[in-house]
Amino acid sequence: MPSHPRRGPLAAALLGAVVAGAISATAYADPAPPYAALLMQAQGLSPRLAEGAADVRRAEGLALQAEARPNPTAGLTVEGFGGSGPYSGLGGAETTLSVGQPLELGGKRPARIAAGRADIGAARARLNETRAAFARDLALAYAEAEAADRRAALAREVVSLAEDDARAVRALVDAGKDAEVRGLTVEAAVAAARAEADAARAETEQALARLTALAGAAAPFTGVAPGLLAAAPPAQAGAAAPAETPAIASALAAREAAASRAKLERARASPDVTVSVGLRRYGLEDATALVAGVSAPFPLFDRNRGNQAAANAEVQAAEARLAAARLDAEADFRAGRSQAVAAQGRADAAARGEEAAAEAYRLTRIGYESGKSSLLELTAARRAVTDTRIRTLDAQLARVRAEAALAQLQGRAPFGDRLP
Repeated sequence: MPSHPRRGPLAAALLGAVVAGAISATAYADPAPPYAALLMQAQGLSPRLAEGAADVRRAEGLALQAEARPNPTAGLTVEGFGGSGPYSGLGGAETTLSVGQPLELGGKRPARIAAGRADIGAARARLNETRAAFARDLALAYAEAEAADRRAALAREVVSLAEDDARAVRALVDAGKDAEVRGLTVEAAVAAARAEADAARAETEQALARLTALAGAAAPFTGVAPGLLAAAPPAQAGAAAPAETPAIASALAAREAAASRAKLERARASPDVTVSVGLRRYGLEDATALVAGVSAPFPLFDRNRGNQAAANAEVQAAEARLAAARLDAEADFRAGRSQAVAAQGRADAAARGEEAAAEAYRLTRIGYESGKSSLLELTAARRAVTDTRIRTLDAQLARVRAEAALAQLQGRAPFGDRLP
């Protein structure tokens, strides 16, 4: 009876590594969830959104610091020692222990607190704008990956059709009903179709890689859930232009923050004072007495004029950006709405063209096999089918772009109601 070799620890380890590698490869190669689920998932993974959230926390920390009052100062002064006579030692020294407190004048602290809160509002508005732009970019990347995947499938179908045509032509050539050059022609067409299929597969991989990077996923996606290209936009997509887009809200908040900083710079032109109180001990007399004082800078050289001018210019720039954001929002909304209508019309026309091209190819194929149609007509009919399907994909992708642009302007998720 044959004996089986005993498995050693090394063999067991290798087998375990192979199994673990297969399991990890399966987990590593996952398709992307539907767009809405991926958008929700990316809220905690996307570096772009994480940066915006960190900016909000930074503004909150600075606003908290802006509420702090100046710290008091403690001082100890020793005078009249190390000299001659009664001042040779420390017995005749005068020692003063004092505490000083700076007092902010001119409304600096309220202006600083207001500027900090305005910066929080600006950071939050920028985060909302980033979230709307991210939802748009993710929808475009998802739709482009879906379109690339469908182009790859279409390219594989074209290869199959070209191979069918080649077999039909080869049968006619072998039967003596067509010239040998026809067979060479269709073989070249098959080779070209295979090359296009390889290029389409590479394009799909690139689109999936871009989607993976944008979503912040740890493992690369191997595919996407179909449906976004054919999704119908919500009813609000055709509504009137919004009065306040995320970009306009961000520009408004930036203008308010700039105005608050300008007010703070004006307040900083007023000098602060420092009051102090202390206790002095006179060594020779063995007596103590209170001391008090007030000090303030003399605004002779620095009156904060440069910072005030810079802050005022910042306010003017913020107002200009706000005006530009309003004009851009109106123009972008009109363009997006007209593009959506045009893309829908193109998609409908392409769908009708697909049906007609498919029927024309079927009839041409029958005619070629019966000797009533030429190879050139057959190739043209097959190319027409491919072209109409590509036009449909392009129109659907254009519709997604238009819907994504409208959704960004309206502060919502594409093909959805609101951002997560």
